[in-house]
Amino acid sequence: MSQPVLVLMLPLSLPAITANGQLVKTRLFTGDFSVFENAEAICSTPLNPPLDSEFIAQLPDCVKLIANVGVGYDNIDLAAASAHGIAVTNTPVVTEDTADLTFALILAASRRLTASEQFLRAGNWSTSQPVGPMGKSVHGSKLGIVGFGDIGQAVARRARAFNMDILYYGPRRKDAAEAELDATYFASLTDMLGEADIVSLNCPLTDSTRHIMNADTIAAMKADAVLVNTGRGPLVDEPALVAAMQGGHLFAAGLDVFEAEPGVHPGLLALDNITLAPHIGSATAQCRGAMAGCAIQNIMACFEGRDLPTQVI
Repeated sequence: MSQPVLVLMLPLSLPAITANGQLVKTRLFTGDFSVFENAEAICSTPLNPPLDSEFIAQLPDCVKLIANVGVGYDNIDLAAASAHGIAVTNTPVVTEDTADLTFALILAASRRLTASEQFLRAGNWSTSQPVGPMGKSVHGSKLGIVGFGDIGQAVARRARAFNMDILYYGPRRKDAAEAELDATYFASLTDMLGEADIVSLNCPLTDSTRHIMNADTIAAMKADAVLVNTGRGPLVDEPALVAAMQGGHLFAAGLDVFEAEPGVHPGLLALDNITLAPHIGSATAQCRGAMAGCAIQNIMACFEGRDLPTQVI
């Protein structure tokens, strides 16, 4: 039996993997498609170049799995993978850590922590200027959640501890979660945006959600509202957000994801009422370990001919 081969799209630090009693050989893709010879599996992340139809068309028939290290898989052309006979898996173990970061950004943006730290580090805190940038209260406010899946609901549970009113928008009503969290469903996004003091984006990136926050929907938000995005960067039309905030619309924003990662729109960098993070929603040692473990289980299952634990297609 030949040695199983795994191709990494980025130089990930994975432990040694064995399948059927054999050590899995790893190769790194650097642009040369010959590395896929005899390879059954690919390990990808949302940070490597997209695995689009053109990329997938160049893969040999031996490739049977793309194991994506991330809960989202918008970096992979699922239709092309399916047509090529390639299964796709993800690592849906990021819920609680992403919800933690979402709420951290809600607090940081609302209380102007970034600007306050800059104020302090610049030596501006003094007896003549004892108060830094003023924030706005989080407790008791209305939180509007776009996308009421596992992460959106985990954010809502944290918000309940802050005595917040929970509003949510999505393609369908979630009766059980609504009852558990005392949440109010809105069938209209703009109606919810007009009610919410803070808006959190926790939906997946699809054709229908790309730029769900655009010039029109941003304008529908309260003038002193806060926008937080820990979903996917292209959920927000960044030039529209910059223009709105430069014009004084919205109190603050907190962003962990961006349209052209690792690039960041210069207008976002220039605004001191935006809290920015470099896509760290799952960046805890515990969560990243769980993600790697989940991906490895899928890779081992592929090599051993077993059902894939977290198969997407």
